Amino acid sequence: MHFTSEHLLAPGVVERRFLLGEVPGILWTPSSTPAPLILMGHPGGLRGMHPRLSARALASAELGFATATIELPGGGDRPRDPEMDRARADLHQALRSKSPLGDIVERLVLPLVEQAVPEWQRTLDALLELPDIGGPVGYSGGPIAVGVRLAAVDDRIAAAGLFAGSYVPRTTFDEARSITIPLHVLLQWDDEGNDRQLALDLFDAFASTEKTLYASLGGHRGVPPQAGEDAARFFARHLTPSAT
Repeated sequence: MHFTSEHLLAPGVVERRFLLGEVPGILWTPSSTPAPLILMGHPGGLRGMHPRLSARALASAELGFATATIELPGGGDRPRDPEMDRARADLHQALRSKSPLGDIVERLVLPLVEQAVPEWQRTLDALLELPDIGGPVGYSGGPIAVGVRLAAVDDRIAAAGLFAGSYVPRTTFDEARSITIPLHVLLQWDDEGNDRQLALDLFDAFASTEKTLYASLGGHRGVPPQAGEDAARFFARHLTPSAT
């Protein structure tokens, strides 16, 4: 892991950009370390997403958590994947015309999951070697198929807050049935780009005995502030060392 920049984002919160091989990422750390860690998922495009990501990181730092994120394969300044781009265009066209999706979701999401999850694991390996990062570790955000796969294959993930705002391949349901960690799933009820019933079916598939579905009225970008506050309380319960 090679750090490329460092600055004080807010009093007591340091933001450091890094490269892990060719994968760019950002690490935010609070003043009190070693800190529990939240891996922060997002739909891609670190540059455009930075204001929202840094706001989430600041809120986490107030609770004593370090936060890290990486750029998704094919996102932001990373090389584009022509096959994924074609599948994404096909998905948008199918949704506009209300045509059957067929194998489009498999073509789009599975390659992303299969590349992104090992990158997240390598990032976690490197982060846990830093003196200011401790445990436990949580995952927050999306795409939900990435979060589900990561939680299914890596037992270092102690709790997950998942954003149910994307389509998932069939394998995600199989992986969900193996997950038993505490879960907090955020769903926008009127999300124009989300299959609500698919999200509800996926939530039902999780094997966790502690799982919460937080559903709010509104579209994809209409997440109310209290939804983030409730997610913060979830991580405070499960990632604060005295609570685990």
